[in-house]
Amino acid sequence: MTLRRRVFAFVAIAAIASCVLTVGVAALLVRHQVAAQRMTALEREADLVATVGGARGALSPGPHVYALAAGTGATTRPRRLGAVRAALVLAAIPQSTDTQGTVTVRGRALIYAERATPAGLVVLVRDAALAFGEWRPFLLSLLLAGLGGALLAGVLSYVLARRLTRPLAELASATARLASGEQGVEVAVHGDDELAALADSFNAMSGELARAREEQRDFLESVSHELKTPLTSIRGYAEALDEGAVAPADGARVIAAEARRLERLVQDLLDLARLGRSGFVVAQEPIDLAAVARRAVERHLPRGRELGIELSATGEPEAPAIGDSERMLQATSNLVENALRLTPSGGSVTVHAAGCLIAVRDTGPGLEPDDLPHAFERFYLYDRYRSERAVGTGLGLAIVEQLLTRMGGSVEASAAQGGGTQFTLRLPDAAAPASAPRAPIPARAVRA
Repeated sequence: MTLRRRVFAFVAIAAIASCVLTVGVAALLVRHQVAAQRMTALEREADLVATVGGARGALSPGPHVYALAAGTGATTRPRRLGAVRAALVLAAIPQSTDTQGTVTVRGRALIYAERATPAGLVVLVRDAALAFGEWRPFLLSLLLAGLGGALLAGVLSYVLARRLTRPLAELASATARLASGEQGVEVAVHGDDELAALADSFNAMSGELARAREEQRDFLESVSHELKTPLTSIRGYAEALDEGAVAPADGARVIAAEARRLERLVQDLLDLARLGRSGFVVAQEPIDLAAVARRAVERHLPRGRELGIELSATGEPEAPAIGDSERMLQATSNLVENALRLTPSGGSVTVHAAGCLIAVRDTGPGLEPDDLPHAFERFYLYDRYRSERAVGTGLGLAIVEQLLTRMGGSVEASAAQGGGTQFTLRLPDAAAPASAPRAPIPARAVRA
């Protein structure tokens, strides 16, 4: 059974059940109203008989009991009961005048109306049970109304089921097309209800998926290109060595350099893959960014000596924040490595820690203002500057951004004062314990 048929069946059953319940309640109310009208008619007949007569012996002295046969009550002539039955009725009704109600005589329910006359008493009775003929016309009208309501409920149920299931059917079809790999799948949005919101969400998801696929395609193309270049170089020098076209030392040096480049690229790709997994966990605990800055500088001091670059850690003696110490060291080290690669000999790289941030400044060639917003996009700076300056794998800054995002922080690139570039890492702040005023720590520098 299709969804539309199920919805139609459920809605129709609910609507028809509602109609049946309504007709049943209405029948009870009509029956009650007919009974009330019978009592009213009996009271009027009793008033008429007690006033003007119209029944045998009604105005003569003594009590008189009359019965009305089943019927409408308006045209039925009262029939006088025999002495025994009259005595039973008189014994059952209250000892008062001008009353009406229901009594039971010999197990038979009767309604009565009692009226006083100048000469005696008049009592009219009739069966309390309703005759079918008395409320059959009303029942027929109710049944016709119920059938009409059920028919209307069926039509409205079909229209409602069609209205509800059409967007869902369109959405199911669009989902199947999207799952098969079709690009740019969208569904029409009708109205502003929950179904329209669902259609909007699907269209947004489809757009995001298309962009993600495009980014993945571009990323794979870039990675393939970057893997192909060093592999081509390694193969070329290997063939040259085999043919004796280059000196073994020169070939080994080039092959080792290209192998290190491949190693860095593969490591960066592995880091990005780990960051993209839901199981990748970073700690959220108090850390000292000043200590992280010092460790990052100590890690790269030998490389700074080798390149003739002054590498220093400055700032406050303690810089409390909330994050993961080892992940923060990884991000800071990536930035320091990039800065050392770009800074010319005789320049400087400073790692400054204060508050809940670490800033890595260099005196390198810097970035163009238009490049700063795109600095953390994969391969953007690599493609932009690889023909002009020494570059890494093109993935390091993207890794830094994802690490900071996982720790609840942020990173930004800006132009440093006096030239060069500054990268600022920010983590959630942590309340620092009260202590004596802090003095800046001396710069730890080395110049080769």
